[in-house]
Amino acid sequence: MAPDAGAGPAAPGGAGAAADPGGVDAHHHVWDLSVRPEPWIAGPEMAPIDRTFHLSDLAPHAKAAGVTRTVLVQTVPDVDETRDFLALAEGSDLVGAVTGWVDLTADSVADDLAELAAAPGGRYLRAIRHGVQGEEDPAWLSRPDVRRGLAAVAGAGLRYELLTLPVQLPAAVETVAALPEASFVLDHCSKPEIAAGRDEPWAGLIRRLAAHPNVTCKLSGLVTEADWASWDVATLRSYVDVVLEAFGPDRVMFGSDWPVCLLASSYADWVAAARELTAHLAPAERADVFGGTARRVYALD
Repeated sequence: MAPDAGAGPAAPGGAGAAADPGGVDAHHHVWDLSVRPEPWIAGPEMAPIDRTFHLSDLAPHAKAAGVTRTVLVQTVPDVDETRDFLALAEGSDLVGAVTGWVDLTADSVADDLAELAAAPGGRYLRAIRHGVQGEEDPAWLSRPDVRRGLAAVAGAGLRYELLTLPVQLPAAVETVAALPEASFVLDHCSKPEIAAGRDEPWAGLIRRLAAHPNVTCKLSGLVTEADWASWDVATLRSYVDVVLEAFGPDRVMFGSDWPVCLLASSYADWVAAARELTAHLAPAERADVFGGTARRVYALD
């Protein structure tokens, strides 16, 4: 799929808006393999991303796409990575928010969150995430110790990002219903089985999750759930339509999932695809998807 030469995110307020704050990439990563291993990067198929990626590698792609702010998201269950990301954000003009990690099940979770908030760059901590997708128990989110940790995240004024597979969505639905005071963000649309061509029970569960107003969704990570070599916009359209209809554009935000997206797509190609998949929306709705929603959810700028 060829990149769209004009593939920058839509300007809030429509094209030509007088005070365009620029687009937002609500989901990307960086890692330095000389500092910290990434055990999940394993096998020959992962070779394209089995190297160090810095913010300086992302910057030209973000600039070309009209992105002026990003959300930097954790990759490993290591609080030291979160501290590093906060310090990185403090010295960056691009990163506007950090999604970090703490052990939700620890008795000290509230103190751990407070320590991160007081660390250098702590003002950039806006969310917490755990790799629920790697938990064997599909009801992990419903465990009492996890729910206690999620309540602590909410009590600290932070959002919680749901990194789930479709089989874990029932527990996610129960959890967001049980914690209406908490703010949740669904990563990667909960990874629908695009390569297998399956949309149920995922679609029905997405609609149930979206019925709760305390949940927003990232339009991200879809190219790596499709066939890496042969995906196209038509392959993704029905899944994106489910998300947009269920949540509404004002609760959906674009994310690149860079550099993971490089397994299946360039940054520019995914931006172009996302623009094509949202071309039917009104200008103000596209402005939400490509910036407005993320700015509100992550209190950017």
